Amino acid sequence: MKKTIYYLFSFIAILLVVACSKKAEEEPVTPIEEVKKSVASCEGCHTNYEMLKKVYTPDPPAEGGAGCGGETPHYEPYDRVYLSGVGYQEFKKEVHGKMPCTACHNGIDGTADKAKAHSNNFIKTPSKYADKKCSSCHTDVYLKAKNSLHEQGWGQKSMVCLRMGLENIPTGFDKLSDKMKDGYEKNCAKCHAGCGDCHVNRPKAGGGGLYKGHQFVKPDLRDHCVTCHTSRGGHAFFGQAVGTVPDIHLTKRGFTCMSCHKTDEVHGDGKIYDQRYKMPQMPECTDCHKGMENKNSYHSAHINTFSCNTCHSQDYNNCGSCHIGGEGARIASYQGFKIGMNPIPDIKPFKYAVLRRSLMAPDSWQNYGVTNLSNFAVRPTYKYATPHNIQKWTSRTQVASGKPCYDACHIIKNTDGSYRNKNLYLFKNELQAWEVTATSPITVDGKLPSKWDVK
Repeated sequence: MKKTIYYLFSFIAILLVVACSKKAEEEPVTPIEEVKKSVASCEGCHTNYEMLKKVYTPDPPAEGGAGCGGETPHYEPYDRVYLSGVGYQEFKKEVHGKMPCTACHNGIDGTADKAKAHSNNFIKTPSKYADKKCSSCHTDVYLKAKNSLHEQGWGQKSMVCLRMGLENIPTGFDKLSDKMKDGYEKNCAKCHAGCGDCHVNRPKAGGGGLYKGHQFVKPDLRDHCVTCHTSRGGHAFFGQAVGTVPDIHLTKRGFTCMSCHKTDEVHGDGKIYDQRYKMPQMPECTDCHKGMENKNSYHSAHINTFSCNTCHSQDYNNCGSCHIGGEGARIASYQGFKIGMNPIPDIKPFKYAVLRRSLMAPDSWQNYGVTNLSNFAVRPTYKYATPHNIQKWTSRTQVASGKPCYDACHIIKNTDGSYRNKNLYLFKNELQAWEVTATSPITVDGKLPSKWDVK
């Protein structure tokens, strides 16, 4: 009898275990964001969607115009700060998620009063104060990134300083009027990113706010890199323009930005560079493509004369004459391709290079107190370009059967006196009147091979 009872209880126990296990499978653990916490706390408020909608502050009117990437996507203020989803669950497992909110954001925890919670030197974006909020744990990265091109936008700042007739960065930028600095911050600085813009938030150009419930992430190709590098980066890389195709590095190799632009380059090396091509960690085609000088007749003839993009880029997105804080680019965006004299021969060794039209015009800063930039002609209005739309065979490398290799790229005089392929090159007569003084030095007038007989 005892033995029978023992077996009976054992059988019941097994049934209970199986039933509980099955129930556990059918009823998953409640996600973290569904565990209701007191709204009298940072986390309790920011995981309570209805509470956020009750206490949020509407956005002020937008300032600074749309910028290079066009209109910024809109997320409601409460959506930008809502802690939710798988990302938030992952954040809670990380070292950052185990720290009190006030360690990074200051403020006061343990209250349902929004004003009180956001007092005590509250910081919305801690990485803007990376020296105090990030450097103690990420010392090496902080010391490098604080002067990086990515964070500071030194190239843009340098151009403004020099065209204003001031000395170069950083001292020249400090001497700009407060009004111009304010204009720069509202217009030009939208895409220059601190730690949080790449690792925690959507970039400002993508609407801002938490990207994945506060999870710390590696930058995403589309959601971070291309959100800022839109018109001349992602636009070209994904082949979005009519008549173009995606970059071969994407279609053949599945590259992301970080395949070439490594962390050391993006974070910087702590030094200030007034031109991005001066950065030693900047990738070069030859990092991967070795021994190209003897690969074919094109390379043998032009390896030291033309930049790689001169032959292997497709048409490229250009625009110009931007009015800061006004109507934006007055030379509207257009697809084009121009070969000109290399404007940075001290950095790049080539005689010729692909050029893209740049944004600034003499009156670009008119809305910020500067009628005309006093030293505008110090730099050309076309810049050295490395378009991210590479193809092995382009309209310049592909020639008809029986034609010489140069048939699609050299300027060739027709029997009627007209010229073929002349449209590929930048000539002085194509410039706007206000561009001539600044840009004539890099036009090809009088600098092409004499046998081309170009008039």
